[in-house]
Amino acid sequence: MEKEEIVAGLTMELRRGTIVLGVLSQLDKPMYGYHLVNELSAKGIIVETNTLYPLLRRLEKQGVLESTWETGEAKPRKYYRRTKLGGEIYELLREQWLKTTENMRKLMN
Repeated sequence: MEKEEIVAGLTMELRRGTIVLGVLSQLDKPMYGYHLVNELSAKGIIVETNTLYPLLRRLEKQGVLESTWETGEAKPRKYYRRTKLGGEIYELLREQWLKTTENMRKLMN
């Protein structure tokens, strides 16, 4: 196995856990999927739509997100937003992320 393949696979593993936190960080206000993909991408977090939509549905099923349909535009859009529970979960995950990155920084220095 080539070094590049190994790094690509390990990078994908690292990214998987961060996508949930990235998504939750942006959904304090209603946003539809394609807009969310663009917002994340603009901030350096690339998420494919085929990864995002199943994640949004799973988080909605868990009660972390809620959705509403907006049909006033030419194309109906489903908007997602964090629930109260989702906001609490986001804050806990954020704290955990900050602690983890601080500890990893200590390990790597």
